[in-house]
Amino acid sequence: MYSAGERKCPHCEGFFLADARNRKRQHYCAKAPCRRASKAASQRRWLSQPANADYFRDADNAARVREWQAAHPGYWKKRRKRTLVVLQEDCRAQIAVSEQVVVPDDGVVLQDDWLRQPPLVIGLIAHLAGMTLQEDIATMTGRLIAMGHAVLGASPGLAPPRC
Repeated sequence: MYSAGERKCPHCEGFFLADARNRKRQHYCAKAPCRRASKAASQRRWLSQPANADYFRDADNAARVREWQAAHPGYWKKRRKRTLVVLQEDCRAQIAVSEQVVVPDDGVVLQDDWLRQPPLVIGLIAHLAGMTLQEDIATMTGRLIAMGHAVLGASPGLAPPRC
């Protein structure tokens, strides 16, 4: 049994509570198939009236539609997708005034110089100095090599004397 205020939907025959704002006119429930049935029934009622019987067929309405179509060209055509403009592609590269390209003095790239050093030596220097940046370790390595040459009594660039 249904409670007070419920109505029976003529399409699905289920009971529903009508919306309070539309209680006097709502006969169908809010389910999608029932709403389509309500719309179809409403259109049938509208077209059954003699004044509306030829609304979509007579010459006056055909002219009205042609005028609207002429005023709105391309309304029914499929719209093309817009090409998205990515912000990064539009930005011009800006070089900072103080930015310079650093060229190594002796033409040797730091990474290439490091490949010639044994990993044990590099690891030991990094551990003892507490540094992990290649540039800091390279500076420290240069000082240690110069100190080693000084201890052995050889000038930099020459082979140390043999004992």
